[in-house]
Formats: sequence, structure tokens, C-alpha cells
Amino acid sequence: MYLEKLSLTNFKNYEDIRYGFGQQVNVIVGPNGSGKTNLLDAIYFLALSKSAFQSQDALNILHDADYFIIDGVFDEQSQNSHPNRVQITISLQRGQRKVLMADKKPYERISEHIGRFPVVLIAPNDTDLVREHSEDRRHFFDGVLSQLDTNYLSDYLMYQQVLKQRNSLLKLFAERNQVDNDMLDTYDVPLLELGQKIHDRRKQFIDEFLPGFRAHYAYLSDSREEVNILYESEVGNPNFADEFRHFRRRDTVLQRTTMGIHKDDYSFLIDNGSGQSVPLKKFGSQGQQKTFVIALKLAQFDSLESEKRIKPILLLDDIFDKLDDRRISKLIQQMDEGAFGQIFITDARPERTRELLNAVQTDVRFFEIGK
Repeated sequence: MYLEKLSLTNFKNYEDIRYGFGQQVNVIVGPNGSGKTNLLDAIYFLALSKSAFQSQDALNILHDADYFIIDGVFDEQSQNSHPNRVQITISLQRGQRKVLMADKKPYERISEHIGRFPVVLIAPNDTDLVREHSEDRRHFFDGVLSQLDTNYLSDYLMYQQVLKQRNSLLKLFAERNQVDNDMLDTYDVPLLELGQKIHDRRKQFIDEFLPGFRAHYAYLSDSREEVNILYESEVGNPNFADEFRHFRRRDTVLQRTTMGIHKDDYSFLIDNGSGQSVPLKKFGSQGQQKTFVIALKLAQFDSLESEKRIKPILLLDDIFDKLDDRRISKLIQQMDEGAFGQIFITDARPERTRELLNAVQTDVRFFEIGK
């Protein structure tokens, strides 16, 4: 599977542009601020129906324009099969709903598209997963699971919908200074059931994910230290349902649901050299944190490839500027060994990228933008 063609109209800084890409390594070069990352984001958007960097779709419309269109042609061919081209079009008019079409026919549900064209993005801000809030870590793992498992995505979207409705009801109760427990039950029952299913799938996934993640970290770090990921959730408590209902009054006062899988977190741990696991955020070096998140993304790649039987598109945004020579050489070695499928790389220094990829045997194509 690979992206053959891409055209953008009024998307971010692109008014009207078209590209044809190679099946292997595509390098996007140009000065800082020219739109290299925006081009990767368009590919990400086309695959997952959302931006990797903007939470609101309308913010991706070119300034002073009324709409954007992203149009691309994916070839879904598997190894040794005939081409099977699919045109994917995403459009958004200001003030209207986003439209997603496959071969000019709208999807009944956008969720049907997620996971069809798997993609993995490695970007400079990935270390926010280590340094920032639990929401960032949940967002990452939910994104991985949503591409892997359509049932998980369905349960997750339904949970978010019921949670939003319950929170609206809690605000209403707070305004009226009274609680209708029977009405809350109509939301609590599905919320607890969905939460348990999501918890169990997250726990199962981490157990399956860890061996591959640790192998990638060991490869990138030359096995210098051990790492671990712990899934933390109060939903695993056998008495969680009783506690959830017990704190209804607190939820009403705070006007939000204070317990559930939307409060889960993932602890990133590293060996401190004496066999003790300590928080990566506090005790890990910048190099260790970067290696940790790259290992996360490569393990994500493996999980998607294993489940989908196709290699995801790999987007590498400005990583040659952020990694040391040893880690860069490890990644390039994997490229040369055919570990990945189609790759997109951005770099502000084309001469450096040409030198780094000079010995790679796969097809490398350069695209210069911003001239």
C-alpha cells in the first residue's frame, strides 16, 4: 500500500499543488516555514481524516479561503498483486461538516475509513508524550488502537458520546441543586459497560505491545538500559462500579465525571542502572526520551503491519535535525533492510539528507518546495 498522488487546495499554506510520489523513500526539502510539515500533515489527514497537529478542522483552511480539499490516490495492492487504486477526497467548507469520500462516494461513517490506510508519524514534538499530561499518552494509544481495531474505535466513540451527555446532565443537576438518580442510571450503565470493555482492550494491547517496543528500544540504544510501560486505570478495581456510583454527589458538585477510563494513564519507566524502574520524565536524559518515543512509534508500525498485513506509510518529520548520528544510522539501516514501506522525510538541509541516504539501495526521490 502506498500513496501515489496527492493534490491540495487551500490546505494550510498550499493554495493549489499536486504531487506524484514514489513507492519507497520520498524526501521533502525546503527552508523552514515553507510547508514541509504541512505536506506530511495532509498525508496524515488523508489517512486518518484529521490533522496530527490541529484539533479543529477549520484551522487547516488557508487564510482568507472558504474551504479546503485534500485529494489523493492510494494503491492498495498487496505484494505481487495487481494495482488497486482508490481515490480518497476530504473537503471542508467553513461552517459545514467535513465530507470524506472514497472513489467519490461518501462514507456512511467516517470511522469506517480509520485503519484502511495505516500511517505512523514521528515528529519533533513526540517527546511531549513523556513530558506532558496523561491526555497526550491516552491520545497516542487510543490512536494506535483505533487504527488496529474497529470495535475499539466504535466503543471509544460511544463512550465519549455518553460521557459528554452525562456531564451535561451533571451541570443541569448542579444548576437545579437536585439529583435524579434514576436518570443518571441511564447513562451510568452504558458508561460502565463501555469503560470496562475499553479498559480490558487497553490492558491486552499493552501486554502485546511491550515485547516489540522493548526490542526496538534495545536496538536503538544498543541495549544500554531496560524500559517499561505500565497501564494505570482505576477501572481495574473490582469495586469500581460501586465507587463510581458512590461519588455521584462529588460529580454533581464538580459538574463532570471524575472517574473512568478517561482518567487512565500510562507510566513510562526506565532502569536507573541499579535494576530499579524510575519515571522516564524525571530521570531520563533527552536522548533516552527521544529513543523511547521512536521505539513507541516503531512498535506502533509493527502492530499495524501485523494486524493489517500491509506496511503503514511512515512519516518522518525533521528527525535528522533532532537525533544523534548513532540513532540516525540505526533508522537508515532499517530502511535499507526493507523494514518499512513508503516513507516520507522532511529536512531543511537537502545536502545532509542526500549524504545520509546516499548508500541506501532503495529508490529515493526528492521534492523541493518553497522556492
